[in-house]
Formats: sequence, structure tokens, C-alpha cells
Amino acid sequence: MASAKILEQKQQIVAELADKMKNAKSGVLVNYQGVSVADDTKLRSDLRKAGVDYTVVKNTLTSRACDLIGFDQLKEHLVGMNALAVSDDPIAPAKILYAFAEKNENFVIKAGFVDGEYLDAEGVKQLAKIPSKEVLIGKVLGSLQSSLYSFAYVLQAIIDKNSEGAASAEANA
Repeated sequence: MASAKILEQKQQIVAELADKMKNAKSGVLVNYQGVSVADDTKLRSDLRKAGVDYTVVKNTLTSRACDLIGFDQLKEHLVGMNALAVSDDPIAPAKILYAFAEKNENFVIKAGFVDGEYLDAEGVKQLAKIPSKEVLIGKVLGSLQSSLYSFAYVLQAIIDKNSEGAASAEANA
């Protein structure tokens, strides 16, 4: 039988994990079995730089945390060696882990969540493919700039045509 002290520690871990998951904008559950220590160290470094919290927690503790916050669909994926990445950035965990999974066949994205909504593995992959905020802003600005240039070109053509018409009218007069 587990001692009261150990049970208290586990309850604290579950409460902290549930709080972390509940307050995160997004999270991704992965199976990291078979990933080399060097690759894992590099992955953790990349995640840390992006402000992503990446932890390995026992499946039973993660399951209890999911019960507390209503993430029941994640529980079905809690088999094997799992790690959970959570962040205040809705896209960063998916983007970094997807890129890592593309290079490491042993690394498997299982599921995730964004703003409390469950995502299956395919949903996480689609989320990872969304361009960054900076790229999206650049595309919008580029579209606006292109439209403005076209508009300015048309206006200049009208002005030039009217100028030629006025000049030819003066020459004929």
C-alpha cells in the first residue's frame, strides 16, 4: 500500500499537470520510444526556445489529470512511452513536434488539443502546417500592396491618357 506522503505527491503532480493542460492554449501528446538521447536533447532545446513545456509523465497520472479537466478523448492514447508538450502558443508545439516526427520515424504524434478542443493525429499535423503569424501577416500585406500598385498603375494610365488627349486638343486648336 502506498504511503500517504507518496499519494499526496502524486495528487499534487496530477493537480499541477491538470492546471498546466487547462491553462495552455495547445498541447500535443507524442510517443517518444526509440528516440536517441541526442535527438531528444535537441528537441527539448528547440521546444524550450519556443516557450513550450515538454514533460514525460506517467500515463496513469496524465489520465487522472485528463479526468479532472474533461479531456477524456486524450486518455485513449495513453499507452506506451508518452510525453506531453503544452504551450501558450496555439501552433508552436504542433509545428516543432511535426517537424521532428518527419525526421524521426520512431517519434509518433498521437493526439493534441487547441483551446480545449481535442485533435487527433491528423488534426495536429494540419495545425502544424498553418503558416506562422508573421508569414500570414506578410501575405496579407503583400496582397494589399499588390492591389494598391495595380490601382495606382490604372490611375496613372488614365491621367496619361487624359493628358495626351488635352495636349492633342491644344495642338489642334
